Amino acid sequence: MTTDQPEAPRKPRVAIVFGGRSSEHAVSCATAAGVMRAIDRDAYDIVPIGISRDGHWVLADGDPEHLELAADRTPEVLPEGAGVVVPLATTDRTLVTLEASEVPKSLGEVDVVFPLLHGPFGEDGTIQGMFEMADIRYVGSGVFASAAGMDKHHMKVLFAGAGLPVGPYVVITDAQWRRDKAAAMDAVAALTYPVFVKPARAGSSMGISKVSTPEALEGAIEAARTHDLKVVVEQGIVGREIECAVLQGRGTDAPRVSHVGEIEVTTEGGHEFYDFEAKYLDDGAVLSCPASVPDAIAAEVQRLAGEAFEALGCEGLARVDCFYTESGDVVINEINTMPGFTPHSMYPQMWQATGLGYPELIDELLQLALTRPVGLR
Repeated sequence: MTTDQPEAPRKPRVAIVFGGRSSEHAVSCATAAGVMRAIDRDAYDIVPIGISRDGHWVLADGDPEHLELAADRTPEVLPEGAGVVVPLATTDRTLVTLEASEVPKSLGEVDVVFPLLHGPFGEDGTIQGMFEMADIRYVGSGVFASAAGMDKHHMKVLFAGAGLPVGPYVVITDAQWRRDKAAAMDAVAALTYPVFVKPARAGSSMGISKVSTPEALEGAIEAARTHDLKVVVEQGIVGREIECAVLQGRGTDAPRVSHVGEIEVTTEGGHEFYDFEAKYLDDGAVLSCPASVPDAIAAEVQRLAGEAFEALGCEGLARVDCFYTESGDVVINEINTMPGFTPHSMYPQMWQATGLGYPELIDELLQLALTRPVGLR
């Protein structure tokens, strides 16, 4: 006599999406490598999907080694191999691959997407909107919070409107720059040098320049405009760079915050500030967590981080960067709704120091996404 055994429940299927069209393509690949190494394969099935620089979605081989970022190697998703089609109907979550002269093949359903994309066309609400249209659950903030968090101008407007402290800044739009460069640069005279010239909607310190004199301003703006035609010029703030990692609360719980960490740029790499090379390619920066600051300051950074998360309506995860000034004030610099997420990135390291390891952090984010509905919420 045989007894039919119930089938084991299917593991959640995770589409890990990386690469993308932004200048942070390689950073995204490195982030995907870290997640693919650490994700619990006994708990999740994964489908690695790369987006090439020209926007092709392709089925990746899933070998993390090919995606590592190093000084002598820049990983890239190439528009080769089987293309991937994402369904846009709310009744279908089946991925399909397309190859020349081949019959389309089904990859099966996906339960949740982990969009490990940095910068425009990934971190800025665009891909989040696509997932919302398709009724597909995904990790991280929704459309509005992603868009607002990506745009340093509107981010500051929302923070100021919520009563959170931000530093002095000037915005230079493409129309203002093309209409009257001199007037646009004259507006910067209201700030105290040095200033930092930044693309409004880029990350990983791409296109950022520290400018110490008015004579160098125009060149710095032009350099930033190669990444984004909208530029933000921020007054340099003298102080220590203190960061805090935030996780979405469960249900109606308040956001959870990590121990605060401090970024210290070392002199070994010759970096004037926390630039791309210091972040990813050499030993140009060190994270101390918990940061050696007074308890009251740590608590203030944590409070501001949680309030910044809620002011934008963030979900899932975010990293909030602050300055602790010589006068004892705390000023918010920015929020990152999809921060660097390699095992060596600041966000996972701060949670590691707080007691939540990298694999557990990945699991926590996926479980949050699996239990969160799409659509209006």
